[in-house]
Amino acid sequence: MDAGRAKRRANRAAPEFALKFWHVAAGAVVLSLAAHEAYRPALHGPFVFDDQYLPFYSYDFGDKPLRAVVSGVRPLLMLTFWLNYRLSELEPYTYHLFNLLFHVANAVLVFWVVRKALTLAGDGTATVRRELLAAFASAVFLLHPVQTEAVAYVASRSENLSVLFFLAAFALFLYRRHEAISWPAAAGISALYGAAVSTKEHTAVLPALLLATDYSWGGWRTIARNWRLYSLLAVLGAGGLWFVWRVLASAQTAGFGMPDLPWHHYFFTQWRAFWVYVRLFLWPAGQNVDYAYPISRSIFDHGAVLGLAALIAAVGAAFFFRRRYPLAWYGTLVTLILFAPTSSVVPIRDAVAERRLYLPFVGLLFILVEFLRRAKLSRGAVAAGMAGVLLLGILTHRRAQVWGSEVALWEDSVRKSPHNARAHFQLAVAYYVEKRCPEALRHFAEAARLSKPDARLLVDWGLAEDCAGRPAAALEKLREAARLEPNAHVYTQIGMVHGKLGRLEEALQALEQAAALEPNYDLIYYYRGNVHAVAGRLEQAREDYHRALQLNPKNEAARRALLRIGNRLR
Repeated sequence: MDAGRAKRRANRAAPEFALKFWHVAAGAVVLSLAAHEAYRPALHGPFVFDDQYLPFYSYDFGDKPLRAVVSGVRPLLMLTFWLNYRLSELEPYTYHLFNLLFHVANAVLVFWVVRKALTLAGDGTATVRRELLAAFASAVFLLHPVQTEAVAYVASRSENLSVLFFLAAFALFLYRRHEAISWPAAAGISALYGAAVSTKEHTAVLPALLLATDYSWGGWRTIARNWRLYSLLAVLGAGGLWFVWRVLASAQTAGFGMPDLPWHHYFFTQWRAFWVYVRLFLWPAGQNVDYAYPISRSIFDHGAVLGLAALIAAVGAAFFFRRRYPLAWYGTLVTLILFAPTSSVVPIRDAVAERRLYLPFVGLLFILVEFLRRAKLSRGAVAAGMAGVLLLGILTHRRAQVWGSEVALWEDSVRKSPHNARAHFQLAVAYYVEKRCPEALRHFAEAARLSKPDARLLVDWGLAEDCAGRPAAALEKLREAARLEPNAHVYTQIGMVHGKLGRLEEALQALEQAAALEPNYDLIYYYRGNVHAVAGRLEQAREDYHRALQLNPKNEAARRALLRIGNRLR
């Protein structure tokens, strides 16, 4: 008996199952509760890493009208940040909660997408097996530890929100009523595609995914029948490419403008990086917020050619066995397509990042369920699947605990990447924020040893020296930073240290230098007000505090100082 006949017999023997609305609703509730428990330690965690450079950290973000917020790039993403700020200003919980809700919604969409893929692969039309496999895939997507970054890292919202639109468009495409897609459906898919690309550019590959899907399950004739959709997507795709090129042209950490990271070096590196992602999918050990993954400067550097050979062998095997394992072959195509924007020839400063697995995760799930669908459906198999999902949830909870503390996150990274200068720097800053200044100094020094220090590191290092009671060392570091990059901030910090030492004239001189560089920097007038207050010049101090608040109404330190001066003048 051949494999196809056995599979058809198994499908006929499998009990039929009519999926109802309450099944889906109950499943969504269960997923939400499970996700909240798994990611709970990270929900109240702090903003970390690049979160603090997002637009909502700007002091005037809450005062901007909605129209101004959504008029720039990534308008839908900015809209969600605007809503977060309106709800809780800079309280991290609601930001993480939004990320969690988007992630749960994506898991629900994964259920529908995998369910349809199983049907296309010939696994029945209404069987318990199909529904259970789709539910399992959805749960794996939701609770896999590698997804922790999608919830705990607010800067990753561009990832899970864009994928939400992407998967919604894909689901609408898969569940169209007729093989030849209608104009309304084509318009809906195109609108969702536009929303996805405008939220994050890597989703521009949706047309390639749809073409691969039509060709894999229907051939050229199916593609021809869907001319309405592909004509719209061709226009949108051209606009999307222009948009992506525009973003890359202005980006500092991605694109072809980084002389120290040419496209071919990045391409060589991704031959190896691909297998890091596969390993994380199969065995999520050694996760790291900052991998500092080494670049392959040639095809032999760090064994890049071995990664390419393994990739060619894997794709070749999937193609050779495509008739026996059609869903595995389709999943291989999908994985390669979805990795292409971030893991091929367009250089990105960080060669490996766990968030880049978020979208291609779907393709890997197709490969996984191809092999699981051939297993005998039994109570033992169902119990094993539930145990596997539970284990993933436990591992995710543990990973979320790491993300729940900035110190724990960077201690974990330093432990796994001890030669990563950026990890040492971030850990030093985290220690400084917690006033663990001697520990901060050790890691600032290590970061400077591993990589030539820039002005930002020197400023923070100087502040840690001041915190540790070493003002002379603090001034040395701050002056070195001023020589590298003279700006208002560094001179205000020099003025602050002089002021604390009682050197009021030196403090005023440093603040005057800051004002000459950037006269509208509010901290200049806050610190100058402090100097005048110490010197007994209360009226001048009040004027400076007023000026600081005019420039930045959110400067609470200046507001409190102004109240103190007011009480002294009464």
